[in-house]
Amino acid sequence: MLLYAVLALAACTYALRLAGPAFHHRLRLPEHLRDLLGLAAPVLLVALLATAALTAGHGFAGWARPAGVAVGAVLAVRRLPFPVVVVAAAATTALLRLSGVA
Repeated sequence: MLLYAVLALAACTYALRLAGPAFHHRLRLPEHLRDLLGLAAPVLLVALLATAALTAGHGFAGWARPAGVAVGAVLAVRRLPFPVVVVAAAATTALLRLSGVA
């Protein structure tokens, strides 16, 4: 049963992906709506990041994880290599947890 659901979702996803180029010239969106749609992906990414950084299960994750994410974000903005960002974020979180910060 799960396989059928996955296949149905995959088929719908591909249909929507194909419908975009097919109907691109038939549908005209107002300029302000196009600008808002362009902001949708970053907003969803920030919401996902905030949820993953601040929660564990059904509650607050503690201060160590958000601190590690903040260190990683600062290093990423400074354009350090990705492995350095990941290791620094993980080390920050681990050191804070080791020192007793929840």
